[in-house]
Amino acid sequence: MMNITPTVKQLLIINIIFFIGSQVVGRPAYDLLSLYFFENDKFQVWQPLTHMFMHAALPNFMHILFNMFALYSFGSALEHFWGGKKFLFFYISCGLGAALLHTGINYYEFNSGLQTLTEAGFLKSDIYSLLTDGKIDTRWVEVLGQSGLDSFASGFATPAVGASGAIYGLLVAFAFMFPNAELALMFIPIPIKAKYFVPGILAVDLFLGLKGGSIFGSTSGIAHFAHIGGALTGFLMMWYWKKNQFNRNRWN
Repeated sequence: MMNITPTVKQLLIINIIFFIGSQVVGRPAYDLLSLYFFENDKFQVWQPLTHMFMHAALPNFMHILFNMFALYSFGSALEHFWGGKKFLFFYISCGLGAALLHTGINYYEFNSGLQTLTEAGFLKSDIYSLLTDGKIDTRWVEVLGQSGLDSFASGFATPAVGASGAIYGLLVAFAFMFPNAELALMFIPIPIKAKYFVPGILAVDLFLGLKGGSIFGSTSGIAHFAHIGGALTGFLMMWYWKKNQFNRNRWN
């Protein structure tokens, strides 16, 4: 098993500090550092960065456990070949890409619901006022349906947390670098080559996300698009770097 590399070690420590600190501080920490929809009063400009160091509160310990195990397993291998600076740039970029796509999907879902409600006669100012107070009008379900209302309200009010988007970027990079490396999940003990494993896990996670579940981390609503955003960012970066012989260049 590969020894933990310096940058991965530092990221693990930062995530653990954030996790312990958020459990001690409680809700104020989550309100300040989680990623909120940009029209929500709780949104802050630093949240696209800080949200990737936050994880679900106890008793949900599996969220941070899965993410940190994946960071150690895949991150150390990548940092070994890239160096710390290039690895950190890639990791943060994938996390920001995850936040961008997640926010974009939220924007589409929220504004689609908002337009439907205003066309049905509800005042936009009243809608925002209720959502800001953490409330909904029960009549909205008659217009949007239950699933539509859930997506509409959660897109505005539910924050995103977790390193999963960045982790999915690492998975894609690992498949680029080591396509024939054999991987296995705990509940699928049969080794599968990374070039098949990673696309498969992405497809399964997207399917489960649409059904309200997830492979890495506990999410709800449309937060699974953060995973896809991280993976897509990782794919585009690896594609560009491969064209420019990324495997021959270290940044430190």
